[in-house]
Amino acid sequence: MTARIRLLTAAFVVVVSALAGAAYAGRATAESEPAQTIVLGSGQRIVGLDLGSLLGNGEEQRQMLALAYERVEHAYYKPVADQLLVAGEQQALTSFLKLKLVHDPQVPRSSATGDRDRDIAILETTLATVQHRYAKVAPADIYTQVALTGMLGGLGDPYTTYLSPQEINGLDEQLAGGNFGGIGVYIQQDAKTHAIVANPIDGNPAIKAGVRPGDVIVAVDGKSTMGQKIDDVEHEIRGPIGTVVSLSLKRRTGVDAVTVHVTRANIQVPSVVSKVENDIEYIRLADFGQTSAVEVRDALLSGKRHNVRGYILDLRFNGGGLLDAAVDISSLFIPQGTIVSTIDRAGDRDVRNATGHALDTKPLVLLVNRYTASASEITAGAVQDYGAGTLVGEKTFGKGVVQSLYTLPDRGALKITTARYVTPKGRDIQHKGIVPDVVVSQRVDLPIIDTPADKQLNAAKKIIESKSNV
Repeated sequence: MTARIRLLTAAFVVVVSALAGAAYAGRATAESEPAQTIVLGSGQRIVGLDLGSLLGNGEEQRQMLALAYERVEHAYYKPVADQLLVAGEQQALTSFLKLKLVHDPQVPRSSATGDRDRDIAILETTLATVQHRYAKVAPADIYTQVALTGMLGGLGDPYTTYLSPQEINGLDEQLAGGNFGGIGVYIQQDAKTHAIVANPIDGNPAIKAGVRPGDVIVAVDGKSTMGQKIDDVEHEIRGPIGTVVSLSLKRRTGVDAVTVHVTRANIQVPSVVSKVENDIEYIRLADFGQTSAVEVRDALLSGKRHNVRGYILDLRFNGGGLLDAAVDISSLFIPQGTIVSTIDRAGDRDVRNATGHALDTKPLVLLVNRYTASASEITAGAVQDYGAGTLVGEKTFGKGVVQSLYTLPDRGALKITTARYVTPKGRDIQHKGIVPDVVVSQRVDLPIIDTPADKQLNAAKKIIESKSNV
């Protein structure tokens, strides 16, 4: 089972270092400091500095604030006023204590001085005071996480934040295409009835055990799903590989619930769904993960074997993924030249060029909407700039910045915006988005996708039909 359905609208770009393999799996020694590759996010390269190895064992809670300060001061993509960090920490700790029903929380109030050492001391003293004064309200590490979140939140950048170890694992899992103990179903919560609806993935244990598309999961191991959040149901369905989970299902037809027993397995969730219909290859890409470029290429080659007359790549509701995946997928449509350029705080530019593995995919249509973001905007922007295809739909999200991720001793991480990116023609899409070549508006509703009511898809098909008949 996967959370992919619930993550489609998350707009993020993560840069993956060329130093090592998957998240927390490999290390390499840089010339100046230890580095760790972290595979996360939606299209940006993450260079993960293993801060934990720089600390040793002492005073980790306090020093994490100093590390956060240093990373922001040196790596954030534009100059930072120290007062934003100091005020952000104070506000976050105050709000947290109020949520814990502490009346009139006494959080130290100090202003930044502009001096590095003194400002770090202010941040550390504020945290230490709260940890001591309200020790019975919450553990010390919780206060540290709140302080870090507040510091970064003070920048007013929604993409710069603290990530817990659980959040990092979730992002890594998404981009790895699964790789967890589950049964292989997408689950959605009906907006009206709040019922948990299953959609099994071909070739995985759930469909083999008898779970059918549209089945409502009434209970998991005898525990009713009524009133439960989708996260809780997901947690109950997952478990160690080789163990069995029982699902009580209500079918679309029939009154009585049926029970199926599914053995959990290592689930690999594809990011691509494709089909050939009326001699047109339709490829829907959920995110830009580790295997996405290979999956898209395989789908395109399958279309060629079927002698299709055109290709549709659906990037609607695609929140992004890995930068390398965005470059590789764009390179399937663009033979040569720049795909994307990232620009850091100093103005230094990192140009990513086409890989030279283009396929003949004309005519090509890309479908986009307001939730097409980040890495998917890299591909959409490159295709539009080179005229390699036609963009159809609505203006995209408009996220043109890149994050880097720095691991912390608690295995959490700092996710910090470290660069912005521009399209091959130099367009900065931050807060602007990309206007498609053919604007087709329709209700933003995931279930409409690939149905007769999908006006954007119908428009894409007509474009391919007109171009293939020329």
